[in-house]
Amino acid sequence: MKLRKLKANEAITMKLIDAHSHINSKEFDADRADVIERMRKEEIGTIVVGTDYESSKQIVEITKNEPGFFASIGLHPEDNKKEVFNEELYTKLAEDKSVVAIGECGLDYYWEKNEEARARQRDIFRAQIKLALSLDLPLMIHCRNAYEDTLTILNEYSKEAGARLRGNIHFFAGDVSVAKKFLDVGFTMSFTGVITFASDYDEVIKYVPLESILAETDCPYVTPIPNRGKRNEPIFVKYVVAKLAELKGVSPEEMAEITMNNTSRVFGLNL
Repeated sequence: MKLRKLKANEAITMKLIDAHSHINSKEFDADRADVIERMRKEEIGTIVVGTDYESSKQIVEITKNEPGFFASIGLHPEDNKKEVFNEELYTKLAEDKSVVAIGECGLDYYWEKNEEARARQRDIFRAQIKLALSLDLPLMIHCRNAYEDTLTILNEYSKEAGARLRGNIHFFAGDVSVAKKFLDVGFTMSFTGVITFASDYDEVIKYVPLESILAETDCPYVTPIPNRGKRNEPIFVKYVVAKLAELKGVSPEEMAEITMNNTSRVFGLNL
């Protein structure tokens, strides 16, 4: 497994990690430095996630010199329909030591109803799986209304790749039966602030083993209680962790350690 190596003079003390954030987005342009400073003070790290090549380049610039910050680079199925996936460009970008995953990649059938366009999504997803395997990196997967096809494609590669095919299903919104299938192929699932104001995922969270649960914000979206109505940011992952702890019957401190360890294991973080 590829580990993101730290510079000799880097020192990291983290209490929590947000497994999926978008602090590169325009919603943070006015105060990104302040957001990062708040994270430092609260000892919270994050994996910042790209959705196309330009945003992936941007997040590498943000993360490469920021201890406790990591990058996931890839092409989202819906966010940039014009981009032609270029393996060479992403491979070059992945040379930076801050890059720990390929994605946000996957399938999104919620918005896309056209079968030709869905076929394009599947082709690009397969290309990014191949890239992840060639680089020995995990996948950061986006899946919306497309669990069956996502699992079918992952199973195509798992037969040959085995444990080398690995990663996380970000913003998991499936039921127990779907969760079981992702667990069977060796993937973890991360949950967002939605769980603090909706009970839809209580059952699946109780089902998923502790070693397969990650916490994320997906900021600037889905702000958790008690900050509903405000822009989300990585420090609010503590509320997601607290709710996970409640549902799993452990202390918030124990859940913080569990989600830190799980994120580090899945993404090969040298923490």
